[in-house]
Amino acid sequence: MLTQEAPEVVEVLRDGRRESVHRGDAAVADTGGRVLFALGDPWRLVFARSAVKPFQAMAVVETGAADRFGFTPPELAVMSASHGGESHHVQAVASILKRLGLGPEALQCGPHPPANPDAARVLVVERRPPGPLHNNCSGKHAGMLAICRQLDLPLRGYLDPAHPVQEMNRANLALMAGLAPSDIVLAGDGCGAPAYALPLAALARAYARLVCPSDLPGPKQSAAMVVVAAMRAHPEMVGGTGRLCTRLMVAAGDRLVAKSGAEGVYCVGASRPAWGLALKIQDGASRAVPPAVIEFLLQLGELSGPAVSGLADLHSPPLRDHQGQVCGALRPVARLRHSRGEERGQ
Repeated sequence: MLTQEAPEVVEVLRDGRRESVHRGDAAVADTGGRVLFALGDPWRLVFARSAVKPFQAMAVVETGAADRFGFTPPELAVMSASHGGESHHVQAVASILKRLGLGPEALQCGPHPPANPDAARVLVVERRPPGPLHNNCSGKHAGMLAICRQLDLPLRGYLDPAHPVQEMNRANLALMAGLAPSDIVLAGDGCGAPAYALPLAALARAYARLVCPSDLPGPKQSAAMVVVAAMRAHPEMVGGTGRLCTRLMVAAGDRLVAKSGAEGVYCVGASRPAWGLALKIQDGASRAVPPAVIEFLLQLGELSGPAVSGLADLHSPPLRDHQGQVCGALRPVARLRHSRGEERGQ
């Protein structure tokens, strides 16, 4: 998947001297799949990881499960989330399961400590082990179980790539990305669900269509609109306190939808005009993502004024020593290039 060295994206400075550099690739594509801007190889094959969650949440709406079980917008947002395991995240997922007549043991994502440090600290103080509700993917898994309930599908094995829910998810992602399902490479994700690999430009196109779904079939168009509305209305459910997804959507208002993926993947969808951005940091370093994403959004004209000042600490985040003193910084160094609407093979 890594066929050549990617361009520099973010440099790490210590007292003004370069110490390290993070490389990566990016693509900005419209709803028709034309690459508008790029960095490095826009057709690099990448595992999208959790960046696909909004497309998986679409199936909850499209199948009628959202209406049948009365899921609220915050609950739909947490189905699209890589949440921090804060109390409002855990309660939302528990509420989803309760409506399905299920408990946390039905989740096959496994437990891990909350990503939010305060929430993790509470568990330590109270001497409680983390459970599957704290898993950042628990909302996604609860949504998959809701589809099973709605379509009377077996709960057992719902993570198997051959399970109808997973086949539906793969088909939905392929449609949004302008690919055939067989074009999407399968592997295993950290939560046990299938992980999908596809070209960056196709992933960017999927985000463009997520926020501007006018060319999709009616039911999928409606599903995309419902999921996007939930994410925009409840960004605190999509990430959590201090997280890039949440802060970016709060700062941008209704202009953007943003979602992270593991190993340095990040995606943004903008609706006026419609385009999607997909980024992959080559070494998987999450610390390089915020400065790169914010810099690209500045270059694309999507952030200005108060939004920029509110995200300044993420655009060029400081490095601190163990006493809290600033000893360096991360700084974005890449510029997107115009691609003149190139399509694959050009």
